[in-house]
Amino acid sequence: MTGDALSQDPVELQRRIDSSQAHPARVYDVFLGGKDHYPADRDAAAAALAANPRGYLDVRHNRDFLRRAVTTLVEQDGIRQFLDVGTGLPTAENVHQIAQRTDPGARVVYVDNDPVVLAHARALLTSGPEGRTDYIDADLRDPARILEQAAKTLDFDQPVALCLVAILHFVADEEAYPLVRGLLDALPAGSRLVLSHLTEDLNPENIRAVQRTYTERGFTFVLRSRADVERFFTENRLEIADPGVVPAHRWRPDGAAPVPEQPEESFLAGLDDIEKVRYRDINDVTDADINVYAAIGAKR
Repeated sequence: MTGDALSQDPVELQRRIDSSQAHPARVYDVFLGGKDHYPADRDAAAAALAANPRGYLDVRHNRDFLRRAVTTLVEQDGIRQFLDVGTGLPTAENVHQIAQRTDPGARVVYVDNDPVVLAHARALLTSGPEGRTDYIDADLRDPARILEQAAKTLDFDQPVALCLVAILHFVADEEAYPLVRGLLDALPAGSRLVLSHLTEDLNPENIRAVQRTYTERGFTFVLRSRADVERFFTENRLEIADPGVVPAHRWRPDGAAPVPEQPEESFLAGLDDIEKVRYRDINDVTDADINVYAAIGAKR
C-alpha cells in the first residue's frame, strides 16, 4: 500500500479544512449516515432534504448503483482495476471491498482533494494482502496528476474501470467533457466508464429546489439531460452497456440494497429528519423519487 496523502502533515491537512463552508463530499457523508462532517455540511444537507424530503433516495441509490456496477464488472466482465475519482469519505462497501470480495487481487486507486477525506485515508487503505489500494490527493481538474500517480498502482496496459460517480454535476460543461476525455484517452481498450449524474429530466421541481440550496452555498451544480450524460460516452466512442443511461434504481436492480438495522421507535422519535435518513429502507423507491442517471460504457 502506498498513498501520497498519508505522508502529508496532519497539521497541514487541518489547515486546509474550511469547516465554515459546506463541501460536497461531507454533505454526501451526512446523507449516508456518516460522522465526518461539520455544521455547515449538515445545514446544507438539511436544506436539501427540506427541498426534497425523499432526496436521500438519490444519494443512497447512487451508492447502491456503484455496488452493482463494481460487482458486475468484476464478476461478469473480468475487470480487476478501478480508478475512483471523487470517492468521498469512507463508508460501508467501498470499491475495493466490493471488488476484492470477488477477486482478492483487484487493484483500486481512490482520488479526492478534500482534506477531511485525506485525513481518513487510512480507513480506505485497508486492502486485503493480495490486492493493492492507493489514495491520491488530487482534483478531477488535474487529470495529468491523477494519471501519473495512479500509474504507480494500476497497470495501464490492462483494462481499468474509471468511476465518476456523482461528481460531474459539480463541474461546468466547458471543463467536464474535456476532463473525462483526458482520463479515458489514457486507458486501454476494454476499459470502462462507470458514471452517475444528477438530472432534471425525471422530477424537475424537486431537484431544482435542491439545486438552489447548493448554488446558494457557492457550489457549481449542473443538472444534465440524458442526452448530455450520453455525450460522456458517445464523444469518447464508448459502447453503452444495457440497459443504457437510465435512472439509477433501474440499472440492473438486484433487490439486494442493504437494509439498515431498525432501532426502537422511541429512539427514532427523538431524532431530527436528517438523522433519521440513515435508518430509512430505500427499497420503497418509486420513479418519482430518483433524479440520478447511471450507466456503464466500454472502450473498444
